[in-house]
Amino acid sequence: MFSRVIFCTFLILPLLAAATAIPRTNPPAPTCTTGSLQCCNSVQAASNPVVGLLAGLLGIVLGPITGQVGLTCSPITVIGVGGTSCSAQTVCCNGNSFNGLIVVGCSPVNISL
Repeated sequence: MFSRVIFCTFLILPLLAAATAIPRTNPPAPTCTTGSLQCCNSVQAASNPVVGLLAGLLGIVLGPITGQVGLTCSPITVIGVGGTSCSAQTVCCNGNSFNGLIVVGCSPVNISL
């Protein structure tokens, strides 16, 4: 009798373990709530001399701006729809965009598009 109980226990125990749900932890989707997602060919510090030269040629005053600036950027509207892809740096920018040549107030976003 006792051997049947042990046998049934060892038979049922693996079935219970296999049926146990495993919680999945999907990483949170990257969000850009304060600005717009941009695909920039280059992201530089606003204090970079190249950025200052380009801004000067375009007549843009970057004086009090600190942080990062995206260069030659294009907006990313909906991720994964319509062949949207970014082979450069994906950033979230909350500053002004000057026809995509310079976008101020950018911070990198880690997503693969």
